[in-house]
Formats: sequence, C-alpha cells, structure tokens
Amino acid sequence: MFDADIPRQPDSLPRALPPDVDTAVMAAVGGLDDRFARVGITVLRHTGLRIGELLDLELEDLVDYGAKGTWLRVPLGKLNNERSVPVDDAALEAFDEWFTHRVGQRARPHPRDGHLADFVFVERGRRIGTTRIQRGLRDAVIAAGLTRPDGEPLRVVAHQLRHTWATELANHGMSIQALMTLLGHTSPEMTIRYARLTSPTLKAAYDQAVGKIARRIPIASAGRAATPDRVEWLASEMLKTRVAHGYCARDLAAEACAYANICETCPNYVTAPEFAPAIDAQLADIRQLRDDADERGWSSETARHQRVITSLEAHLRRLKAAPPRRTSP
Repeated sequence: MFDADIPRQPDSLPRALPPDVDTAVMAAVGGLDDRFARVGITVLRHTGLRIGELLDLELEDLVDYGAKGTWLRVPLGKLNNERSVPVDDAALEAFDEWFTHRVGQRARPHPRDGHLADFVFVERGRRIGTTRIQRGLRDAVIAAGLTRPDGEPLRVVAHQLRHTWATELANHGMSIQALMTLLGHTSPEMTIRYARLTSPTLKAAYDQAVGKIARRIPIASAGRAATPDRVEWLASEMLKTRVAHGYCARDLAAEACAYANICETCPNYVTAPEFAPAIDAQLADIRQLRDDADERGWSSETARHQRVITSLEAHLRRLKAAPPRRTSP
C-alpha cells in the first residue's frame, strides 16, 4: 500500500467566529463570575492555544524577555511539539488577574511523563478541567443573546477561539510560515487553509472585478437614482475625490488615482474671487473626506486629501489678501 492508496480526507475550512459574534462573546466573557473561565477563555482567544495546552501550562512556561515582551512556551501537546507564542496585552492582563488571586500549590506529577509540575491553573490542590471553559462559553453566549434560527443558544466551542485568532492574523497579512510556527502545525497543508480562507490576492481580484461591474451597470434600488446623493457619496466606502461636475467613486482595489485633484494642486492653477464660494464648498467636502479616510485607516488617502486642503486654503488666503478690483466709472 502506498500513500496514494489512502482516500483523501475531507478538507474543510476553519470555523472561525464571525467578527460580530466574536466581539459579542468576548464582551460577555468579561462579565463572567467564574474567574477561571474568564481568564482561560481570554487566553485561548488571544494566544491560539488548544484547550489541553492551556491546562498543561506550568509557571515556568510564562517567560518575560524584557524589551521583546512576554512569551508562552507552549508545552508538548496534540502534535508532540513545543513552540513559543507572544502574549499580547489582553492575555497578559488575564494572567495578571489569575496570579493576583492564585495561592501557592503543591507540585503534582505530570500525567505525560511523571515530572513534578507547578501548573498555572490549579485550585485547592487540584487541576482544573475543560468543563468550566465550555460552561463559561455557553454562559457568555446566553448573556450576549446569541441564538440559532431555532431560538436555541448559539453553539460556540473552545477550538473556534483558536481558529478565530489564526484567521485574524491571516486577515492582517501574516505569512503562512509565521502562522504555521505560531499554531504549531507540522506541515504547511494544515496552515494553508487559512490562506484559502483569507487570501488578500483573491480579495483584491474580487474587489477589482466587482468595481468594473459596478462601473458598467448602474446599481440603484427601485425609485432611486443610480447616481448617489452627496450624503450617500460621502459615507460610501470608496476612494472619493471632489470634482466640480459629478462624483468620483474609485474602487478600493484600484488604489489611489494619480490624477485626483491635480488642478487644485498644480502651481499653474489660478482662481478669482467669484470662485471663492465654490472653493469653500470643495474645502468643506474634502475635510470630511480626509476625516472619513482617517477613521477607516486609509493613510495614503488621508495624506492626499490633506495636500488638497493645504492647497485650497492657500488659494483662499491669496484671494482674501488680494486688493479689490477696480470697477469702471
């Protein structure tokens, strides 16, 4: 028998929590009465640990590297390998809360190899099991009011927190090699699922195609104009440019336009007092566009709008400083 003779197993995508569910669940976790559930779930969500790895943590596994931050040395677990994971502020605060109330415990034989281990999560001399984590997730779901279509509480399991953490990192551009190391995967095939789930290249190609479709086919609800009004345009998620005779709504995938507001920032541009009201209106719009881009985190768009604002303000100052025109007698 050869490897090729073994039937290929189903290759499903990771079941990460949707962002709104993730936010609601973690907000409710912060209000749980059970300190262990509150701390354990927070650490799982912010480190990507498996639940067994969490419960096997020993005091010596939490290492402070000074300027390089605090790291977890994740013990041997499901795949029989060790790895290091950085501890972010949320997880560090959770650990601090636990250690503030944790009392000294007697070292206990480790079930894997028998060495005496001072486990992090121990109460009254006994190790804590997985039940309180799952009960805490269930209580958080109920507190957040998350239900399935049949009205029953949404089912959220601890391993979804690991998928959610990894998906978040992949969405923000972490390489497959780095993600593979953090997750403790032994083969790229185990990690590549996250790349298929959140490929920036695939998303950019999709956005570009949709942008071309939108430019060819006016999209409007029944009874509404295909061209948006000013309020809709200012609120839309586009790389917007103020133009005198219409709207520019450049798709995000197309990136910034090299010709946007080129006249207003050109040294040959000359205006006159009769155009001051139009420049004032344009300036008001572009300030809104700059603030909108800044809130969305589009730094290059924020800088572009600021350059136009600076230029328009200079034009208005020159108009106000210019001597009034003489009228013919």
